Amino acid sequence: MPTTRRIDVVLLAVAVVWGSSYLTAKTATDALPVPTVLFVRYAVAALACAALLCRPGGPAGSLTRDEKVYGGLLGLTQAAVLVLETYGVAHTSAGNAGLIISLTLVLTPVLDRVRLPGRFFLAAGVCLAGVGLLVSGNGLRAPGAGDLLMLAAAVVRAGHVVLVGRVTAGRALRPLQLTAVQCAVGAALFLWPAASGLPALARTGAATWAQLVYLALFCGLFAFLAQTWAVQHTSATRAGLLLGTEPVWALLVGAVLGGERLTGLSVLGAALIVTGTYWGQAVERVHRGLSPAAARDAVPRRADAGATQAS
Repeated sequence: MPTTRRIDVVLLAVAVVWGSSYLTAKTATDALPVPTVLFVRYAVAALACAALLCRPGGPAGSLTRDEKVYGGLLGLTQAAVLVLETYGVAHTSAGNAGLIISLTLVLTPVLDRVRLPGRFFLAAGVCLAGVGLLVSGNGLRAPGAGDLLMLAAAVVRAGHVVLVGRVTAGRALRPLQLTAVQCAVGAALFLWPAASGLPALARTGAATWAQLVYLALFCGLFAFLAQTWAVQHTSATRAGLLLGTEPVWALLVGAVLGGERLTGLSVLGAALIVTGTYWGQAVERVHRGLSPAAARDAVPRRADAGATQAS
């Protein structure tokens, strides 16, 4: 499989597991407090990272100073995204939350300081229109505290994607070690807020534990590791577009596993998101100066190189 296709598949897989995380987290938080869910999510992922690092024949060498420093920084931004999203959704409608968080698509290239042509923002607008159709069933209401939290989550999420590209460019940072630090930071941050709810874990059933493990290993460890690796080999803007398909997967998972009803508007919205995503990819690829043939066979330049070229 060509390099760029492999990177795109990895990023789409991240979008799929993150899309599925909404239904999983919803059922898990019905049984446990939000801070407890977040702590277990990070702690299990951190233990899995430690096991991978310490296994016989595993990655050699201890953590470098850069891995500790930048892993800690990325751990803080990733934890901030999860906190803002979780509490934001709890205090606003699903329609407002989905529409506001989708602003990440537009905010990523803006924060990445890439001078993209207007066609890219038209493609992003198509994605936003698609998200609007996806969530239109619940309607919109006047902005409130939850809406502001979701707006902050969109800004922080876009900033996190850009930051991954910035700190990994030109540095010998290993994705597994970087992810291990992020997970350890998240577990440490949520330990105190989750302390009062930890005794409830002993009475938690197998189904809830399965959801927690899925959130930790797939929506946490795999997603963080895959995102770090992929953004190291592509631009933050391209990564943001592919991760922007997350609402489509959330819709499909909700329909197939959660029994939610698909409407004509929902299907149209999903189609618009997919169309806008691939249109935006094409615009971004051409802007970086890669022909379709070259993009299939070569690793794209990193986000910082693209920004330099644009200026």
